[in-house]
Amino acid sequence: MTTTAVRDDGLLRFALKIDGVASGALGLSALLLDVDHGLPRGLVIGLGVFLVGYGIGVFLLGTRPVRPLVAVVVIGNLVWVVDSLLVAFAGWFPLTGLGLFLVLAQAAAVAGFIALQVLGLRRSA
Repeated sequence: MTTTAVRDDGLLRFALKIDGVASGALGLSALLLDVDHGLPRGLVIGLGVFLVGYGIGVFLLGTRPVRPLVAVVVIGNLVWVVDSLLVAFAGWFPLTGLGLFLVLAQAAAVAGFIALQVLGLRRSA
């Protein structure tokens, strides 16, 4: 399998790096802050660890984007948004008002990252 480095990719690099920074920051905040949002603490810790690693990986990808890996990030982000909406509205967890706000706010932010990443991919093609 050959990987193709992307050319003329300033927007794509920015979109990946900001996604990486935001994901890492969200992961760290999940690990360090004890917020009453209605989610089980074990789930929050697991997501926090995942997001720190994911954030580092996506940021590093932003230093040298590779199209197939960027596509994986976009698909993963889409899954994250759908899962967030399910968490918010399916009644799986007794979310507090703050919890509902945080789940929806991060879903909106990730949707914004998707838009920037797709636009960046198109511009760099």
